[in-house]
Amino acid sequence: PQWYPSRVGLQLERNGPYLKDSINIQSLAVSSIITLYFTDLGQQVSWTTFFLTEYTGPLLIYLLFYIRLSTIYDQVESTKNFRHPVVHLACFCHCLHYIRHLLETLFVHKFSGGHTPLKNMIKGCAFYWGFTSWIAYYINHPRYTPPSFGHRQVSFAALAFLMCEAGNHFINVALAHQNHSGSKACFPSPTYNPFTWLFLLVSCPNYTYEVGSWISFTVMTQTLPVGIFAFLMVIQMSLWAQKKHKLYLKRFYPEVRRKAAMIPIIF
Repeated sequence: PQWYPSRVGLQLERNGPYLKDSINIQSLAVSSIITLYFTDLGQQVSWTTFFLTEYTGPLLIYLLFYIRLSTIYDQVESTKNFRHPVVHLACFCHCLHYIRHLLETLFVHKFSGGHTPLKNMIKGCAFYWGFTSWIAYYINHPRYTPPSFGHRQVSFAALAFLMCEAGNHFINVALAHQNHSGSKACFPSPTYNPFTWLFLLVSCPNYTYEVGSWISFTVMTQTLPVGIFAFLMVIQMSLWAQKKHKLYLKRFYPEVRRKAAMIPIIF
C-alpha cells in the first residue's frame, strides 16, 4: 500500500510482461490460487508531463542562443557580424517544430499508457536538450557560414521542411481520429488529404515525416551537429517503426503486409 498504483508492476511470471491496468485478475486465474510477482517501477510521471518537459526545453534553449547572450558569445563580435537570413529562418523552423509537438501533445495525442518512469524523462531531456544546445550554438554563432549553394539550397530545404511538418501533423490527426472513433478493426487509410497518401507505402508515415524534417533542416543549415542529430533520429525512428510495424502485422496483416515500416524498400 505504500506505493501508488502507477508505480506498481504486476507479472504472472518472473521477467514476464507487466499486466495492463484494465485486466481483471479473475479472468487470468485458471484455478482458485494465482501467483503474482510484484515490481516497484520507481518514480513515475504522466506521458503528457514527459513530452511537455522534453519539448519545452529545446524551444527555450534555442531562443537563448538565438538572442546571443553575452555569456555565450563574444558581445563585440555578435554586434559586428551580419546575420544571414538562414539564421532567422532556422530559428523559425526549429520553434515551429517544437511548438507543433507541444500543441499535439495537449490537443491531439491520446496516450494508451498513463505513466512512464521518471528516469526515461531524464534521459529524453538530456538527449534533446543537449543536442539543441549544440545545434543552436553553431547556427547562431557570429562566425556561422551559410550553405554552399546559397538561397536556392535554403529555399528548397525550407519548403521540404514545411511539407514534412504539415505531413506529420495530418498523420497524427488521422491516427488520433482513428483512436477517438474507437474503430481499430482496420489499418488507417488515406483520405482526400494528399499528406495522408503515404499510408499507401509505409505503416508509420509520421516517423517518415519526422525524419524528413530533420534531414531538410540539415540541408537548410548545412551544420554538422544537425546532421549528426538527424542521423541518430533516423536510427531511433527506424527502430520504433519496426517495432510498431510488427504490431500492425499481427493486427492488420492483409492491409500492412505489402507496406514498409518507415521508408519504402530501405526500412
